[in-house]
Amino acid sequence: MRIFVPKELHPTERRVPLLPSGTAKLARLATQIEVEQGLGSAINCEDSLYEKAGAKISSDRAGSLAAADIVLRVWKPPLHEVDLLKKGCIHASFLDPFNERELVLRLATAEVTAVSMEMIPRTAVAQKMDVLSSQANLSGYVAVLLAAASANRIFPMLITPAGTIKPLRVFVIGVGVAGLQAIATARRLGATVEAFDTRPVVEEQVKSLGAKFVKADLGETGETVGGYAKPLTTEQLQKQREVMAQHVAQADVVITAAQVFGRKAPIIVTTEMVRQMRPGSVVVDTAMETGGNVECSQYDEEAEVHGVRIISHANLPGRVAANASEMYSNNMSAFVEHFWDKGAKRFSLNLTNEVLKGCVITHAGKICNETIRAAYG
Repeated sequence: MRIFVPKELHPTERRVPLLPSGTAKLARLATQIEVEQGLGSAINCEDSLYEKAGAKISSDRAGSLAAADIVLRVWKPPLHEVDLLKKGCIHASFLDPFNERELVLRLATAEVTAVSMEMIPRTAVAQKMDVLSSQANLSGYVAVLLAAASANRIFPMLITPAGTIKPLRVFVIGVGVAGLQAIATARRLGATVEAFDTRPVVEEQVKSLGAKFVKADLGETGETVGGYAKPLTTEQLQKQREVMAQHVAQADVVITAAQVFGRKAPIIVTTEMVRQMRPGSVVVDTAMETGGNVECSQYDEEAEVHGVRIISHANLPGRVAANASEMYSNNMSAFVEHFWDKGAKRFSLNLTNEVLKGCVITHAGKICNETIRAAYG
């Protein structure tokens, strides 16, 4: 089987789907690997390193896409490239299938087996392939650094002859992978941290990182089988905002990381809450790519609202592209390795497997994923 790894076309994307280390792992499977010329240039990874790892360098993107049995990338494919893909090939990338109906239908029509890497189930066996967790981890870290760079105060307490500086107060809303990393990073920088999540089960994790868990009586809440927060009712959202308002007003930095799988991110911090914050405070919205948690966020921009800095950049992992690429490459190579039939020397596409059942969206000319079929009605 031929694996092809193209360069990303998005102008701001610096992440690389496969590094030489991952290439070497896949090359040992006795398969042919091609990478597009300059694949790793954004992170100073030369073509010669890929060649040493066992890959061929391609200067014919269209030809390599057409000949590939497996295509690995970060971003979803542009529509015009779907028609280049070989019938029956496997295409693995972030796909955003809940919001990319036209693209999914085009992939099905082209009889491409489309794998949505963000749909890989959060199970023990699939941890090594979990791109959502690996990238969200970096999002939480980057969010704190952006806040630290924009705040007009330092994070830690300092006792000096010139006086005592109190530690910065950070409030993290949403304690998934990104939220937990934001807590840990803010604590390492010396801030006092509070955190909130609709899932009471995460209280222990918050406390283990040295933060205070904020409780709110929302009635019945919980998490899905995959570990995601369940959507709240309108009444629950209103109660949550009432509790949030008090803690947002007292915080110097607010970091939002609340997302509901397959749905638009809920608005948690309203413009009225921002008005109650002290001028010079900072809000970082890490959920911008799924709609944002902050009412006054502007996609991929920074703005000032009533003296408060609102940071809502997209693709936070791309700001630490070298490490993001390393983690994504490990996830991607683990995915291919896990399902590789060494005897047949090919990818074993067993759609009864729980992992593949969760992340394969189209196959044999149809939308085969039940979750996406239900979402499309």
